[in-house]
Amino acid sequence: MIVTNDFQTDLDTLKDTFQSITAESCPHTYNFHLHTHHSDGQLRPQQLIQQAIEFDLKSLAITDHHSVDGYWLALDILQSHSQEGSQPLPHLWTGIEITSILLETQVHILGFGFDPNHPVLHPYLQGSAPEGDLADAAQVILALHQAGGLAVLAHPARYRRSTKELVVAAVQGGIDGVETFYCYGNKDPWQPSPAQTKALIQLASQYGLLQTCGTDTHGLDIRRRL
Repeated sequence: MIVTNDFQTDLDTLKDTFQSITAESCPHTYNFHLHTHHSDGQLRPQQLIQQAIEFDLKSLAITDHHSVDGYWLALDILQSHSQEGSQPLPHLWTGIEITSILLETQVHILGFGFDPNHPVLHPYLQGSAPEGDLADAAQVILALHQAGGLAVLAHPARYRRSTKELVVAAVQGGIDGVETFYCYGNKDPWQPSPAQTKALIQLASQYGLLQTCGTDTHGLDIRRRL
């Protein structure tokens, strides 16, 4: 379970995981979009990890806005559980959500599998959205790549620009994947929105993109958004 220092090896494994994701993967097997109170979520990292263990997740990522503080605390908690050796544990990946500008539109870019100590990410770990050139989507993607990670366009159908335009522009900027499986609304139980999912599967196939899933949890249950 424990994240190693061999980020390239981890990245290969992470790509394999993303390539295996389907509409049924989230929220019961994988969840790659979760927030804690270290940004705009309500869960403490300990609560989030307890739910991940309880629900038997295989792997997850905490994607707080402009912070990895929740990740470090969650990693400590998982390592403590690992030493107890009482039950199988999920794999925790590094994660972040960065506010960016793409086609003059504010979008969110998710980062996964990066080295959280890499200096290129320091401007993006200050708890607030980047400004100026640092906010340019291509620059955010480049920084995540330089830190050894993957960049994914979050909830591509939520913005004030067509999904296709944004995905094409993100591809031109070097994006690795799209958050294909996302619930556009606070449905219970959580499920990917059919029309948006279909369109994003087609775009991901056309441009050779990885596909991710996540509940975008901001509330107290990792199986829902709110």
